[in-house]
Amino acid sequence: MLNPDGVYLGNYRCSLMGFDLNRHWANPSPWAHPTLHGVKQLIIEMYNNPKINLEFYIDIHAHSTMMNGFMYGNIFEDEERFQRQAVFPKLLCQNAEDFSYSSTSFNRDAVKAGTGRRFLGGLLNDTSYCYTLEVSFYSYILDGPTTAVPYTEEAYMKLGRNVARTFLDYYRLNSLVERPLAPTPKTRKEKLPLFKCTPQRGQGNSHAGGKPEKRSQALLKDQSLSTR
Repeated sequence: MLNPDGVYLGNYRCSLMGFDLNRHWANPSPWAHPTLHGVKQLIIEMYNNPKINLEFYIDIHAHSTMMNGFMYGNIFEDEERFQRQAVFPKLLCQNAEDFSYSSTSFNRDAVKAGTGRRFLGGLLNDTSYCYTLEVSFYSYILDGPTTAVPYTEEAYMKLGRNVARTFLDYYRLNSLVERPLAPTPKTRKEKLPLFKCTPQRGQGNSHAGGKPEKRSQALLKDQSLSTR
């Protein structure tokens, strides 16, 4: 939680001092953005530690207009790297019925340059992946625009558990978990497979299949409630 004072006062986007904290990652002030400054320094220390390999960076936000959970990712020039970045949200789409891959977007918009996802995407190396996980303030859609299901605390927690399950699946597929915690189908291969996700109806336009352009990167971080 990087915006405790703002959220305490009911601000879902800005801090007590009126700053949108997820626009100040490039040069956070220890006075005006102390939580950002502290986390950024911690990430840099971990990144420079040869004993630590930062593989994922995920900040978590609530979205005020769209439905379901979905992700924002960065763009790579290299097609193969871009496809590797798409693996995690595709796996999450298989695990979580309320996660929409059709609403997942990969971009490098100038207006998002100060976000953690964009800034750390340019800082960390090419073995790291950086995402923003957005989850609706309101509802998720399962079968159509008339079947919106209101989010509850239990539903948010379930999505969190599905994110954790997706990490396990990801590392199984990459042969980094030698002994899985649960039996896996014999047909599961070591190489990352093709994925099929049924897009939810009633979502915004998809940019998930857009042409790759640039880069992205990674760790795991929890941000305050904030729309992107």
